[in-house]
Amino acid sequence: MFDFDEIIDNRGTHSDKWDEMEARYGISPEDGLAMWVADMEFRPPSAVNEALAAAVAHGVHGYFGDERDYKAAITGWMARRHGWEVDPSAIATTHGIVAGLAICLRAFTEPGDGVILFTPVYHAFARIIGANRREVVESPLVLRDGRYGMDLDALSGALKGHERMVVLCSPHNPGGRVWDRDELRALADFCRDHDLLLVADEIHHDLIHPGNRHIPMPLAAPDCLDRLVMLTATTKAFNIAGTVTGNVIIPDASLRARFGAAHRATGTSPNRFGMLMATAAYATGDAWIDALCAYLAGNAEVFGTGLDAIPGVRMMPMQGTYLSWVDFSGTGMATEEFTGRVERGARIAASHGPAFGTGGAGHLRFNLAMPRPRIREAVTRLQAAFADLQ
Repeated sequence: MFDFDEIIDNRGTHSDKWDEMEARYGISPEDGLAMWVADMEFRPPSAVNEALAAAVAHGVHGYFGDERDYKAAITGWMARRHGWEVDPSAIATTHGIVAGLAICLRAFTEPGDGVILFTPVYHAFARIIGANRREVVESPLVLRDGRYGMDLDALSGALKGHERMVVLCSPHNPGGRVWDRDELRALADFCRDHDLLLVADEIHHDLIHPGNRHIPMPLAAPDCLDRLVMLTATTKAFNIAGTVTGNVIIPDASLRARFGAAHRATGTSPNRFGMLMATAAYATGDAWIDALCAYLAGNAEVFGTGLDAIPGVRMMPMQGTYLSWVDFSGTGMATEEFTGRVERGARIAASHGPAFGTGGAGHLRFNLAMPRPRIREAVTRLQAAFADLQ
């Protein structure tokens, strides 16, 4: 039903991933592979582009109003896909999830307050925390059976008393980890014990590989709703990140009022095209998402199997997302050498591990959301770049 193998040329389209690659990495889009920025190489479901086409055909592009259809699409999706009943009045729309986190920082913390991150983690979190003059408090993830886990005992012993917020990436970027119910429950209890607000970034929660299950935080820990903020969006799942449209869902009325005051202070209003496209995605995208997740799991298998042929290189097993976290430390190479082989040898742009915080050294993050022929090409290039090890 869906042709994810189609090669779509995104060069020269103002694509951040392709058109900024040479300036950032020195890799020309003419012969390089862009596997860094976290968006996909696939068209969204046809209904999404049809909604945009209808708006363009109408030809009047004023301010967006009447969010009833939009919120109904969100609540319907969350109920049937995740078993999560969302109150429409709890939903606020922001210019993306990072902007939503920035508003949370201003609403619920003060300059100098500590914000806990489980590192390595999505690099924009630390950037926006620092830009708002809050302190990043890193809690390094630990490896358990080859996957990341939280060490809440170590974190408890390291707290200084100025921490006010925890930001959880669920599923985890870059590790591809889908947290289980017990882990989520333990974190919620930790936040209650230490009087911390919990912000759960679940932007990847629809990108779950077959055989795994994502549990929304409100279902894992329903008694933490008085200190919970949920960040969700259609943008990652349906490849419409350019619409910069996200949801901040806050079950507790008092927290919602505080967030609303900070949100209004930004002076922003919804992106018309983002609202229309998100509504269409959630209203019609079930079959497309199911097919996409199966395809992404296949890409991960091809990529991981290919990397297994390179001694000292290991891909973390993926339970969700399309972001592959690859450990090069077993090669014994310095960062400059293995990164150079990937970039100058294989002509592949991947995200540098240290940008993700403590635990990122020795790693690169590869975006696997591209047609499988390109995944196979990436494997061929990487094996050639490290051929002397094989």
